[in-house]
Amino acid sequence: MRARTTGRTLHDPKGGSFRFDAGALCLDFAHTGGEGRYAVFETLHEPTDLAEWLAQPPLTAVMTVPVTARELTAAKTLRQAIWDAAQARAARRPLPAEAVADLNRAATAAPLIPELAFDGTTAGWSRPVRATQALSTLAREMIELLSGPLGDRIRQCAGDNCPLVFVDTSRPGARRWCAMERCGNRHKLRALRARRATDP
Repeated sequence: MRARTTGRTLHDPKGGSFRFDAGALCLDFAHTGGEGRYAVFETLHEPTDLAEWLAQPPLTAVMTVPVTARELTAAKTLRQAIWDAAQARAARRPLPAEAVADLNRAATAAPLIPELAFDGTTAGWSRPVRATQALSTLAREMIELLSGPLGDRIRQCAGDNCPLVFVDTSRPGARRWCAMERCGNRHKLRALRARRATDP
């Protein structure tokens, strides 16, 4: 049914892509697009786009009921709430009341229900599988994350002008970058250039 790993490949509108693991599925979902200046990163254009995202591991929730336009709108509202709450927690600010209300509202729907297969070794989701259930599951995960022991480990990437947020699940709690291959390497390269510029 579900793999334990999280993370997705993010694509830059200007070209290029990289693997980004936000450390929690709900935070991965928050990076599927956005409003305002983040609209250029939008990946959920149609209801089928949402269905395809939810069907991928680790959630692997294959919709048995077609996703509606209304559910797509609800998904974007939830996504914004997760984003706003994560950004606030990373900045050590109070959570926006609207984000909290939207998270709680999405969580009131019935979540996905796990179902053990007859072989006793695999599992899937009990049918019917609806988008509202998947959104409720994501909202509940975010609520648990914010209120649990990892809530204080939600961070924004330390890279210049990088807004990506993640939960630091590393044992030492020392993660700084969205991805070492992206912002981490850029930081190292800038530091190297700065050292060389000051070397006699």
